[in-house]
This record gives sequence, structure tokens and C-alpha cells, in this order.
Amino acid sequence: MKWLSRFLYFKVLGWKLVGKFPDLDKCVVIVIPHTHWYDFFIGLMIREIVGKQINYVAKKSLFKPPFGWIFRITGGAPVDRSQSSNTVDSVAQIFEEKKVFRFALAPEGTRKKVKKLKTGFYHIAKKARVPIVMVAFDFGKKQVKISEPFHPTENVDEDFQRIHQFYEGVKGRIPEYSF
Repeated sequence: MKWLSRFLYFKVLGWKLVGKFPDLDKCVVIVIPHTHWYDFFIGLMIREIVGKQINYVAKKSLFKPPFGWIFRITGGAPVDRSQSSNTVDSVAQIFEEKKVFRFALAPEGTRKKVKKLKTGFYHIAKKARVPIVMVAFDFGKKQVKISEPFHPTENVDEDFQRIHQFYEGVKGRIPEYSF
């Protein structure tokens, strides 16, 4: 699948990859902007190209027939957003239990326009004591940009300023929904 992903991503779509996915066994991967269902397929291609198993969660309804099996075999796990549960503690526990766990999510929490990121990813990284890797799907420049890993500090405002700077000017598939 790696050769097919490389062919589609670089030759057919004409995209670039900026940066290198770090050699980490554990990390939280945040992917921004998430404006279209097409992002899922870009993510799958990038995951194959960088050669790393990366897991994710998605709303429970996506895991129902007829297509639920696709999300499961690609490393997805359903999450019930209608119930109040301590997702931060649950995911931090998974990091504790697994030798290798790279957890990807879209901190916007929706494909619509948001002014503020959800903070769960940040608290998961802190609780699990793992770095955050930022990934930008920039449809404006036809590139995926990957950051160096960074560990959250005690200064939340500074950390989020750093995150915002990384994504500055990045355009999603639907530009008006971009973060």
C-alpha cells in the first residue's frame, strides 16, 4: 500500500510532504484543519507514506454498517459523544498499557468553522507524558506539513500560541471552514 499511497499522493494529486514524522513510539498527533471527509483519505495516505501505525477515534455512528469495517481496519475506535465520560483518562490509560501508541485526532471537533480548539488532546498529552506532533493538511499549498514533537509545558497559553503559529495560513479543503 505504501507504493500506491506515494503514487496517488505525489504523482496523481501532486502534493508535497514538508517535514518528517518523528521516530516516536508514543505521541498525540493533532491534524488541522479538518473541513471535509476527504481529509480522512489524505490521512491514510500520509500514514502509509511515513510508515507508522497511527490510531484515531471517530464518532460512534461512523462504525455502523455498511462502512464501519473500514474505520476499524484503518485503526479507528468508536467514541460515544452523547455520554459524558472521562476521555482524557481513558486515552491516557491506553498510552500506559501499550508499548506503541500514536493517537491522532482533529482538535476542532467538527468539520465546521471553529474559533477555538478543543483542549482534550493537550490534556491527554500532559497526563500521558507524551509529546504532541502537529500535522497540517494545507489544500492551499497542496502539502502536508509535519512539526517536530513538543512536550506540553505548564504554560498553556504559550503552548497554544505555538500551536496557532504552526497552523497560521493553512487552508482546508473548504477554506471558509479552516481554523
